[in-house]
Amino acid sequence: MITLLGGSGYVGQAYQALLKRKGIPFRNLKRADVDYSDRAKLREILLKDKPEFLINAAGYTGKPNVDACELHKAECLFGNAVLPGAIADACQEAGVPWGHVSSGCIFSGSRPDGSGFTEEDTPNFTFRTNHCSFYSGTKALGEEVLAGRPNVYIWRLRIPFDNIDNPRNYLTKLIRYQRLLEATNSISQLEEFVGATFACWERRIPFGTYNVTNPGQITTHEVVELIRSSGVSTKEFVFFRDEDEFMHVAAKTPRSNCVMDSSKLAAAGIRLTDVREAVARDLSIWKRAAA
Repeated sequence: MITLLGGSGYVGQAYQALLKRKGIPFRNLKRADVDYSDRAKLREILLKDKPEFLINAAGYTGKPNVDACELHKAECLFGNAVLPGAIADACQEAGVPWGHVSSGCIFSGSRPDGSGFTEEDTPNFTFRTNHCSFYSGTKALGEEVLAGRPNVYIWRLRIPFDNIDNPRNYLTKLIRYQRLLEATNSISQLEEFVGATFACWERRIPFGTYNVTNPGQITTHEVVELIRSSGVSTKEFVFFRDEDEFMHVAAKTPRSNCVMDSSKLAAAGIRLTDVREAVARDLSIWKRAAA
């Protein structure tokens, strides 16, 4: 049996769908029913339920985007930095291994040679290193809280997308935004992300940090061209002149745009689809939101 935290969110719902497809029993633990941020309460539940594994998809992302985190800093700090520590304590005391959904947004840019950041690189878009968003800063703190903890996977998600029209879907966001910022990024196909992360546990690969992104990198313009060529949207996409104009007109906080290296995960035998192929595939089977 699997314990799932944050099952009502965008990523959490994908985990629920995965576990149902696999026929794996799980308990979607809701904070409305029990305050699992309370270490003692969570430990008590884990000792009673005796799950094989726990997945933490809970956290604070802000809606509609990370700008909201600048207005709700206490909630953001608690959800992304304090909560993981409480879960770690409870899991360690109950003897339950677990996995934590982190973020690639703790990086900016790429390595000096243009390659993606690896799990060995020090995050450079954090409170300690750069003028980051509050969201990115708290996600980096969350990883620091978990540093050295036993029996935990840290899975870095990066700009999730899939083939279903949804306000949290990166492809939907590009289609709906009035103007776009040109940037180069690594991104994560949502179903592949949850499948790959759960495979870490199924295959019992070594605990630790893993970048779970589709191999390669892609620019905003390249995604837009794939959207247009697919016929999902044929509108004329308009771009900001540069990041300065974007920050002046549309944003309250800097954005993380970065390239990540997922070869550590591939070396463990878990491979995701090439990023351009994954985007094109999802657009070819696009499901529009119900009117």
